Amino acid sequence: MNPFDIKSALLARHAQHVVLIHFPIALFMAAVAFDFRAMRNRSRLLAAATCYNLLVAAAASLPVLVTGILAWRWQLEGQRLQGVLLLHLLMGAASTLLIWLVWWIHMRAARSPERDLPAYRWPIQMVAVVIIVLTSHLGGILSGVNGPG
Repeated sequence: MNPFDIKSALLARHAQHVVLIHFPIALFMAAVAFDFRAMRNRSRLLAAATCYNLLVAAAASLPVLVTGILAWRWQLEGQRLQGVLLLHLLMGAASTLLIWLVWWIHMRAARSPERDLPAYRWPIQMVAVVIIVLTSHLGGILSGVNGPG
């Protein structure tokens, strides 16, 4: 396959998932960094950037989830999930839910200016980061980047 052939790249059975996954990961990680800086500097601009990054990360996570399921259906022809693939799917779903949860926490606080962001968001954000990193690692194993696959 020619790497510069757009048609082959867009119509490959798994390529969309592999390409799309980087957007919600990067946006979520940046949002957590922005949230940390916004808290330390008491910056409304960074808090707004956090909310927007989380919104786009949440929205971008849905096509990633759909393309991941489609890749499984196309690549493995709907075989029963097991092992690393099953764990990757479950952790991917958990990652998506956590991204949406963190966005909801931030959006709820942003809607009412008298309400501060709750402190419990930090453990949730840190768990989300860990789950996302582990999910990414498992995806790398499945694609052959991080080991046999």
